[in-house]
Amino acid sequence: MTGANPLPNSSQGLSFTPGVLPAQQGLVLQRGGEELALEKVGDRFTLRPAEGHSLEDVAALLGVESIQPVPGVDLGVVQAAPDQLDAAIDRARAHAAVAFASHLYHMQNSSQNLVYLTDEITVQFAAATTAATMQAIATENGLQAMQPVETIPYTYVFRLTPQATVNPIKLANQLMRRPDVLTAEPNIAMRAQLHYRPRDSEYGRQWYLNNTGGAQIAPTAHISVEPAWDITRGIRSVVVAITDDGFDLNHPDFQGKGKVVSPQDLKTRDTLPLPEASQESHGTACAGVAIAEENDAGIVGVAPGCSFMPIRTTGFLDDQAIENLFNWVIQKGAWVVSCSWGASAVYFSLSLRQRAAISRAATQGRNGKGCVIVFAAGNSNRPVSGSINEQGWPQNVLSGVVNWLNGFAVHPDVIAVSASTSLGKKAAYSNWGEAIAVAAPSNNAPPGIWLPQQGYVFTAPAVQTALPGVGVFTTDRLGAAGYDPGSFTNTFGGTSSACPVVAGVAALVLSINPYLTAREVKQLLQETADKIVDPDPDPQFGLRLGTYNAGGHSQWFGYGKVNAARAVDAARRKLPRAIAPSQWLQQQNTTPLEIPDASPRGATSIIQVQDARPLRDIRITLDVEHSYLGDLEIILMPPQGEAALLQSRTLGRATRLQTTYTLQTTPFLQYLLNLPAKGVWQLRLIDQAALNTGRLLSWQLSLGV
Repeated sequence: MTGANPLPNSSQGLSFTPGVLPAQQGLVLQRGGEELALEKVGDRFTLRPAEGHSLEDVAALLGVESIQPVPGVDLGVVQAAPDQLDAAIDRARAHAAVAFASHLYHMQNSSQNLVYLTDEITVQFAAATTAATMQAIATENGLQAMQPVETIPYTYVFRLTPQATVNPIKLANQLMRRPDVLTAEPNIAMRAQLHYRPRDSEYGRQWYLNNTGGAQIAPTAHISVEPAWDITRGIRSVVVAITDDGFDLNHPDFQGKGKVVSPQDLKTRDTLPLPEASQESHGTACAGVAIAEENDAGIVGVAPGCSFMPIRTTGFLDDQAIENLFNWVIQKGAWVVSCSWGASAVYFSLSLRQRAAISRAATQGRNGKGCVIVFAAGNSNRPVSGSINEQGWPQNVLSGVVNWLNGFAVHPDVIAVSASTSLGKKAAYSNWGEAIAVAAPSNNAPPGIWLPQQGYVFTAPAVQTALPGVGVFTTDRLGAAGYDPGSFTNTFGGTSSACPVVAGVAALVLSINPYLTAREVKQLLQETADKIVDPDPDPQFGLRLGTYNAGGHSQWFGYGKVNAARAVDAARRKLPRAIAPSQWLQQQNTTPLEIPDASPRGATSIIQVQDARPLRDIRITLDVEHSYLGDLEIILMPPQGEAALLQSRTLGRATRLQTTYTLQTTPFLQYLLNLPAKGVWQLRLIDQAALNTGRLLSWQLSLGV
């Protein structure tokens, strides 16, 4: 653990908070700066075989009937009688053929959301911690260093050795009580959930690309792709990665010289990402929407000329799986990454490693310009981040005020996509919220959309009749293996289908202007989107969120429905690089400002700028003190353009923040280039958790004009 560089946002001084009570240490999960409550599963536990042993070996040695593998995570699940569970775990831990054994957990009040504990833990040390101290902490706690976490200084992945006396959950809570540890997170695995399994067989065909109207089809509901194709239909050097459950690579619409590049199966760890189980048809359908080849037969994807990188995921969302996925797209040169999946949990915050992996791909991929990462918002008709007063669920699975969070969709470096219908309305199932970037056309809710069905964890009050709207026609597994007999399906939809539509448009944009960064592509798609409006109430809650605020954002549609023609035309006209500034303006606010505790409104400090020249560069310097900086989010709100998240909740127990944010350290600031500098600049500091408090001491705005 030598050679670590100091954190760019260096912290000075640390505070101590008592944290989790000893009795709770085994049931409180440290995750993304938050503490999530767990409960133990009473009749099962997990284990990892020692090197040289298989699950079958271990089953025979332990005298159990069988051990069910957890694919892609190197774990197995063992059934045990509730009154013998702890004794069975102790026997497994004591056996030389078992490297690691643990209770199986689920999220509190959500027994179907299983949490598989691995024997890995990520630790972020304070910047002043020496290598000798880190090693001493590791030795004291029975930890073996495995690897550093890229781009996050003083942060390492450890594996528990036989000398460890507690499991990673307890150990993380114990380490978090130390002043020299900022963050400690166990690596957990949760099953991934695909956002849609089509059901209805009466859907139409490719109206979503271009149409002139028809039965249940509004003439403006499509993405206007034909004028975009007059400029480009995509080029092979632009690689679109579709990450999903498997792909029928024998399909005629995936053929063509140079069409498939760098395939990978992260589940079986080979280069044949083919579907195996009968229900693995989702990836084939998603891929067709984005990149199906133009071959005078079948269908045409949004970007038919682009190449296709098929990546079969493990089906679980542990840290290593997410790192492997995004490391692969970086190493193999993906330009666009389409992700029509999310966690099978009501509330899922990303871990430190998961956030870092996505940020690396979005900023370091594509030779430093960043991979354009697109995520489906989800199909629960719930906020991607927010609370709902739940009622009417079968067996009261959820009731009262419930907090919802899709950690992938709210990551600032991704494009979160909601779904509109063939009538230009909100799709009844589509998730919504402030993090939605754009919408794209898909189907509407078929009967039973919120009823229990294979592949879904949650249920809700059902739609009894089909709501108006036509579905998406796309590729299907060949023969009878897929959703429908034959080579295509007319029963696909959900935000799972909207997501690859946007990925395809992003690929067209980069085909005409490869100089754009990932953030510039996101901004361009938002700026050129169609402002569709839905004044009708949501059929489940009666909400009316289909209009736009003063900043041009709708909670249902983001900045609007993606428009391929306008996006490609804007990309063609966009200058590839900014002009160097001729002068620097510096203004500061030195009035201390108290930050209210656990308040979503936060505290706001302003700086008034009179110079109206266009912005060429920007730097923001802060001085903040807080008893737990990990509670804070810091946002810059310019006079024009989009707000920029300067600091997320990654500072842990540090108590002093003295740093400068630049275009290099905070690429999101590039959104502000070429906009007028004149106006009121606001710095908003939001304390997201209770107990700890602090204040802004001063901040400085340096503007290159």
